[in-house]
Amino acid sequence: MIPISRPYTDQEELQEIEKVLKSGWLGLGSVVQEFEKEIEKYLGSGYVIAVNTGTSALHIALDAAGIGKGDEVIVPSLTFCAGIEAILATGATPVFCDIEVDTLNIDIDDVETKITSKTKAIMPVHYCGNPCEMDRLLKLGRQKNILIVEDAAHAFGSIYKGKKIGSFGDITCFSFDPIKNITCGEGGAVVVHNDDLADVIRKKRNLGIDREAWSRYHGKKPWYYEVTVMGYRYHMSNINAAIGLVQLKRLEQFIKRKREIVKRYNEAFSGIKGIALLKWNLNEIAPFSYMMRITNGKRDELIDYLGEHGIGSGVHYIPNHLQPLFKSDAQSLPITEYVWKEIITLPLFFEMKDEEADFVIDTILNFLK
Repeated sequence: MIPISRPYTDQEELQEIEKVLKSGWLGLGSVVQEFEKEIEKYLGSGYVIAVNTGTSALHIALDAAGIGKGDEVIVPSLTFCAGIEAILATGATPVFCDIEVDTLNIDIDDVETKITSKTKAIMPVHYCGNPCEMDRLLKLGRQKNILIVEDAAHAFGSIYKGKKIGSFGDITCFSFDPIKNITCGEGGAVVVHNDDLADVIRKKRNLGIDREAWSRYHGKKPWYYEVTVMGYRYHMSNINAAIGLVQLKRLEQFIKRKREIVKRYNEAFSGIKGIALLKWNLNEIAPFSYMMRITNGKRDELIDYLGEHGIGSGVHYIPNHLQPLFKSDAQSLPITEYVWKEIITLPLFFEMKDEEADFVIDTILNFLK
């Protein structure tokens, strides 16, 4: 089976994990701090706070910014349910908006129609690694006094108008789970550009404690701490950070190879009846996954056909406004509602061979014939 995605790790990750195990300090410590500093160096600006998952990153970012009961957060429906549950965890209400048909990114025109006096944040999703129109979103946020909290789970390494995603803006949240552009095994990070907000998030990720155990251990009165804000057990461990440090060194390799595969797919599928491609700027995008649309009504049949031929595929995602937990009968998102029935995710990963990509291409073209 050719999987949809697969992380790449080797002996170097194992060696770094072994060092952490031998150190005896497995939790939040100096390796996490080093990982944060390396990401800050990579981005070129901002304060990085590493957490245990991308979902935790979204929740703690909203929470630290004061989003809560009675507030509304505008979010595209076509995203993973984690973002919606992060909003709900603060007590706020998710307000679903539509997407652009050619990028599957947030439709800012529709966002503007959804803004009310209760709107406190907008959560754009950089779908597949394609950056949203951040200039316009940030301008809108400033005009309306609304926070822009980027769900950049797909977009670590992507660039918007010459600037790395995470190096500007209000708050950016990354995911480093097993299938993201780099992995920590599990992990995430929040990037902010305000030191006071960064300090609050650091405390909140560690149960609201004012000093982390690693810092206390190397200072006076290591047994003493104070709980100063409401917090969560969201910190990253040294074990996960050790994996991330190795992966970070490989990021440009990962991006280069995945761009080559996306280009191969695009060239093969361009102009084929029954297929609609997304817009890609491969000079700036760090592709997370490869999606396209099957416009002849046979998407589900194609998924079955690919499975029969040993090729993994999927649908990312079922719209959240159609999910039982979040469903609203009053909601209508026309683009989202027809696009999700057409989208298909194809295999894309660093170790994927050209012949594997060609097999995927040939199998799809045979099906369409």
